[in-house]
Amino acid sequence: MDTLLTILVHLWADPRWLWGLFLVPGMLVVFLFVQHRRRKVLARLGNLRLLSGLAVGLSGFFRWLRVVILSLALGFAVLAAARPQWGTITQMIRSEGVDLVILLDTSLSMLAQDVPPNRLAAAKHEIASLLDRLRTDRVALVPFAGTAFVQCPLTLDYSAAKLFLDDITTSTIPVEGTAIGTAVRIALRAFAQNAEQHRVMILITDGEDHESNPLEAAQQAAKQGVRIYTIGIGSPDGELIPQEGMDGRTEFLRDQEGRVVKTRLDEATLQRIAVETGGKYYRSTAGEMELEQIFEDITGLEHGTHAEEQMVTRVDRYQWPLGVAVVLLLIVPFIPDRRRSRGMK
Repeated sequence: MDTLLTILVHLWADPRWLWGLFLVPGMLVVFLFVQHRRRKVLARLGNLRLLSGLAVGLSGFFRWLRVVILSLALGFAVLAAARPQWGTITQMIRSEGVDLVILLDTSLSMLAQDVPPNRLAAAKHEIASLLDRLRTDRVALVPFAGTAFVQCPLTLDYSAAKLFLDDITTSTIPVEGTAIGTAVRIALRAFAQNAEQHRVMILITDGEDHESNPLEAAQQAAKQGVRIYTIGIGSPDGELIPQEGMDGRTEFLRDQEGRVVKTRLDEATLQRIAVETGGKYYRSTAGEMELEQIFEDITGLEHGTHAEEQMVTRVDRYQWPLGVAVVLLLIVPFIPDRRRSRGMK
């Protein structure tokens, strides 16, 4: 059942419009209510059957027919707005741009709520906003905690990158910790070797790393011509890490000795990583102004030419339900709007 629901949802480019289908039965309910009120008014005036027979206007059948056709037209218009898609086409795309690898911290400390609703959710929103701005830059995603992996290889398909982004949780990486150095080294593998274009990393984390030697990894990135922009998310003052207890109540993460863990933003490390590679450090803000600055820097870099990339996209089929809606609306004017009285021949 879940698989079928997933297929049905992914059949539409913008499934939010499907909520509009509730307007179709809504129209019918309103019409029934109006008809009921009309009959009650006629009943107060006298003999219902006699008054209905004398009334000159839409007959009951044609009145119903017109409402049903209008409701169906609305329904098909909503389906067209949701943009049904099936079938695929393959395109070879060659463009100029920057190769961009985004590293996202998924450790338990990212559940801290000093950035609402929590650090991880805020970071994912920032990444999605950045993807909306990109046009010809290839992007890759690397989630990390105690280790890392390339979840989404370099691609121009930002919709696919967003799907990968949506799936990222604190359970994505089973190894606990925050190994920034390991993440940077693995992210370097995502770049095409000997590529002409500029290579950029965006590292989003709270910066607490005590084991993976992130500065050494940054030096390695600098030697390969990779610029790292770091975004610190969280508070230097520290915040507790909420988690659900055995009884379903919210508790706070504790260490092996039973002490409550407090996670703090390590800005110093993130600043040194950025400086080491010629990038910049920003602290995450509610208005996401740091994204504006990073995006301007990226677009200001000299763009190299990507090799041809094969992109498979789904085909829009909104024309079919839209065509049905138009035809139904064209039929409505031809429905008789008044019936003949009994005295007419």
